[in-house]
Amino acid sequence: MQYEELLKRAMEKIPKKNSSSGERFDMPKVKGHIEGSKTIIINFKEVCEVLHREQKLVLKYLQRELATPAIIDGPRLVLGRKIGAGMMNQKVEQFANDYVLCKECKKPDTQLIKNNDVTIMKCTACGAKSPVRSNL
Repeated sequence: MQYEELLKRAMEKIPKKNSSSGERFDMPKVKGHIEGSKTIIINFKEVCEVLHREQKLVLKYLQRELATPAIIDGPRLVLGRKIGAGMMNQKVEQFANDYVLCKECKKPDTQLIKNNDVTIMKCTACGAKSPVRSNL
């Protein structure tokens, strides 16, 4: 057989792409509402599960970035001031870029490892290691 015929046969056997985005990691969107002077995030637990990070770590980051007190109430997060959905989604995306996505391959398959005073993000997909901001 000719090379071109073999190539054509191989290309026909490759599965067709889905109409989905093609990404296996979709950035989670925060859902919530404002109640009086507080902001309540109703899907905080799910957001943390998608990011594969502990709720306490994400809570500490959001408290620091938004300069507001907050408490975890079951699957919800209650923030001490009014914060718009756009700002919350921006901060969650920033957290994912800083503490979840690998700097080399951009995959979410990472682990945070404390090594003395330095926190290192290790990618289980490509093996890359990179230090992260250790103020958490």
